[in-house]
Amino acid sequence: MADQYAGQYVGGQQYYQQGQDPRQQYNNASPYPQQPQNPAGATYGQPGIAPANSQQFPGQDGGVNGLAGQMANMGVGQPHARRKKERHAYHDISSSANAPPPAAPNFQANAQFLQPGQSQQQGQPGPSPGLSTAPVLNAGDRLRMGEEAVTTQGKVDPEQLPSVARSRDLQTLQYQKEVYPTMEKHLPPAAATPFVAYDQGNSAPKFARLTVNNIPASAEAMNSTALPLGLILQPLAPLQEGEHPIPVLDFGEAGPPRCRRCRTYINPFMTFKSGGNKLVCNMCSFANDVPPEYYAPTDVSGIRVDRMQRPELMLGTVEFTVPKEYWSKEPVGLRYLFLIDTSQEAINRGLLAATCQGILNALYGPDPDEEEEEEEEEEESDEPRPTRIPVDSKVGIVTFDKDIHFYNLSPGLTTAQMMVMPDLEDPFVALATGLFVDPIESKSVIVSILRALPNMFTLIRNPEPALLPALNAALAALTATGGKVICSLSSLPTWGPGRLHLRDDGKGRDTDHEKKLFTTEHPGFKKTASAMVTAGIGVDFFIAAPGGGYMDIATIGHLARLTGGEIFFYPNFMAPRDSFKYTSELEHAITREIGFQALMKVRCSNGLQVAAYHGGFLQHSFGADLEIGSIDADKALAVIFSYDGKLDSKLDAHFQTALLYTSASGQRRVRCINIVAGVNDSATDTMQTVDQDAVVSILAKEAASKISEKSLKDIRANLTEKTIDILAAYRKNFSGSHPPGQLVLPEHLKEFSMYMLGLIKSRAFKGGMEPTDRRVHSARLLRSAGVDETSLYLYPRIYPIHNLNPEDCFADATTGQLVVPQTLRASYARIEEGGAYLVDNGQLVLLWLHAQVSPNLLEDLFGPGFDSLQAFDPQINQIPVLETHLNAQVRNLLAYMSTPSCRGSKSGLSIQLARQGLDGSEFEFARLLVEDRNNEAQSYVDWLVHVHRAIQMELSGQRKKEVAAAEGESVVQQLTGLRAPYWN
Repeated sequence: MADQYAGQYVGGQQYYQQGQDPRQQYNNASPYPQQPQNPAGATYGQPGIAPANSQQFPGQDGGVNGLAGQMANMGVGQPHARRKKERHAYHDISSSANAPPPAAPNFQANAQFLQPGQSQQQGQPGPSPGLSTAPVLNAGDRLRMGEEAVTTQGKVDPEQLPSVARSRDLQTLQYQKEVYPTMEKHLPPAAATPFVAYDQGNSAPKFARLTVNNIPASAEAMNSTALPLGLILQPLAPLQEGEHPIPVLDFGEAGPPRCRRCRTYINPFMTFKSGGNKLVCNMCSFANDVPPEYYAPTDVSGIRVDRMQRPELMLGTVEFTVPKEYWSKEPVGLRYLFLIDTSQEAINRGLLAATCQGILNALYGPDPDEEEEEEEEEEESDEPRPTRIPVDSKVGIVTFDKDIHFYNLSPGLTTAQMMVMPDLEDPFVALATGLFVDPIESKSVIVSILRALPNMFTLIRNPEPALLPALNAALAALTATGGKVICSLSSLPTWGPGRLHLRDDGKGRDTDHEKKLFTTEHPGFKKTASAMVTAGIGVDFFIAAPGGGYMDIATIGHLARLTGGEIFFYPNFMAPRDSFKYTSELEHAITREIGFQALMKVRCSNGLQVAAYHGGFLQHSFGADLEIGSIDADKALAVIFSYDGKLDSKLDAHFQTALLYTSASGQRRVRCINIVAGVNDSATDTMQTVDQDAVVSILAKEAASKISEKSLKDIRANLTEKTIDILAAYRKNFSGSHPPGQLVLPEHLKEFSMYMLGLIKSRAFKGGMEPTDRRVHSARLLRSAGVDETSLYLYPRIYPIHNLNPEDCFADATTGQLVVPQTLRASYARIEEGGAYLVDNGQLVLLWLHAQVSPNLLEDLFGPGFDSLQAFDPQINQIPVLETHLNAQVRNLLAYMSTPSCRGSKSGLSIQLARQGLDGSEFEFARLLVEDRNNEAQSYVDWLVHVHRAIQMELSGQRKKEVAAAEGESVVQQLTGLRAPYWN
């Protein structure tokens, strides 16, 4: 079979035979299963044919994957438009002739992507397209009502089912060419879609997303949709390249203007009257006197004449520096305290060496010695000192096993001095000076100690770490200033005060008693967590379980959850395989934007009130501000609202989030995020503006917060019931006339059922046996993750790399954007015999290789000698740099996948090999095929049939939720023990 490809690759260049389909270059056998052909003859994966009597709009599935025209005889409904309201419910604040143009995306070829024939990264700019400076709203993006109907009588054709992969691909193509104007469009791009936002006064979706962008005036109308009314907030979300940075405004000792009644900060939706002397609050309608120092006259239309020079009156997201009355303590630069486990397992497993290398990478780059020479040159030229963390930040190092060791890192020393603190009952800081130092001034001392640590404790090898005393010592060191603790841990902490025990013996899993294992019962950890929040300290844990052993993440991770930190969990850490991912994620955790000593308050228009929060924070009483030890760019919170009156449909609904925090550079700031939504008397307009991703994220965070209160069986039943309630409410109250045998899906909730099935199948809630640590880690990930990360976690991307087009994964000649290949649906039916696939769920990337994969593909990807699956080292974690076309394509694709706008928070993009029939990781591959019958739950088709049956019962008045829940659970239980189609 290899002779078939002989001579096609010469000198790293790729040549195709005339008439040969380049996408089939690596298929050395007939595809299995055969590529499905639609009735019109279009091959799967190509754009489908739109119905003759409908439009194909950018970013939308044309009649269920473009096949509605061919499936008319199968009962696939056609979208029908409803007339939108004439009244424009949104302020048009960009109508002025002097309005600034939207921020155009950077359409230059990204330096991280290789061009064909290049073996090294190039930074050649590409041509910029002639984009209009004012994006025009096309017909497909206007508010409208559409439906998709899937027949559930007889055998269901999977091609009819809405496709998450297809929807993502279409939106990715759309927003490679367009910017997203935040006021002109009323539906944000789909989650996990890279886009450039133009802030027109309404905050960008990356900072805040409402579940519905047109809100019913009454609670009764909202209840008729069965949708939650909520807001997903990611206050410090990273900006996309091409977006304007968030402005930081200084109003001096007076502070930013605020409403005297409700304390809302100045924002673009406040209005001025009485010639500019009165400021009318958009939340409570109170007319405030304008301070003399902030006064400016208004024109005949009531707009301030200096509005264009006032970012706070033009932008939805701004920051204000605040005076001393907002300080809880003197603000200083962020103190990073590295709490490093030096116990026996950390040394044996290579975790200690990986931790030290990750810290070095974060502070100084991969080669600190080379940077020292660059620093000397830059110091001679009087340029700013290089540093990978903000100026004025300081770092400290503490190690622990049975004892706690502090290190004096003062720049005057030749080597670091170690002070041992043996008192575990009442730990204290053993150093008066030298614990926190400037990483540039003390670079030589820090580099030498981090390089020496892996060998310093090889002769001691204490097997039991004392974690809680080390955390209390960190608390004592940071109480005066606040800061960030980065803690590594390699085994269950069974020494000293706060010692933990093996609670999970494997007997109580998948029972009602399992929820006890999800709770934090140790009072010492609870006390320390609360004290850290009060002191403004956040904790990130890097936990590597030895041999997949029990680590009690429910207890240890309580500190991370309450303080706004994060758990990076490696269930079976193996240094050759996992070190690259570990060091990359450690580097990301240190260098991402971080705020500490944070307080957060959410305000909303009269008629609404905050009902609940979900996320990582401490709230002493309901209604009080949220206290957050630290908050970083990857953390999100959910806010759920309820009605305490009725909204005025003639006015808009407004929401403002105020995050008071200390920046890593030591500045006390308030970040204000402003959101506006229309108000309607009936809920019809609400269904036109549903944000599917925000709804799924709200439900996921709500379910994750109940994991220690309800059994997993009840949580799965509640998620099923919520799915049925929302779709039944739409069919009952807002749908047109459809035959009873059709499941009717709202236009903007087409993939909602698939995401909910993915949520039920997630490690947090799935049926069957699952280690407690992995369940708790998954639940807390869902509770703190942003919308992008949640979406990818529930439904992974699958890129086929064996049939890439020649132009795929290189910059487009006209736009400079990377040509991204199409993704596949997460089903084994889409997997081809002899194929190779990259599977990414935002937390790990699998490279799955079929047993009959072409030897030429393997050699093009990994180099000579890799001509069979058995030739691979199972610990491989990166793609080597080769001068072959395929190798450059895959490395470009991995670089694209690693960008925050594409993947969410995890930047440690290393691959894990999954060879069919050889690696245990292919079980993980099968688990990620969420459209199949796996994880003790139904397939996508069976799930929709079950949901439709329940909807029919609801419409006929025969549905009882308890019965429906039990029935749904029995279906799941019947699937216990069945093998997924992947293994058949």
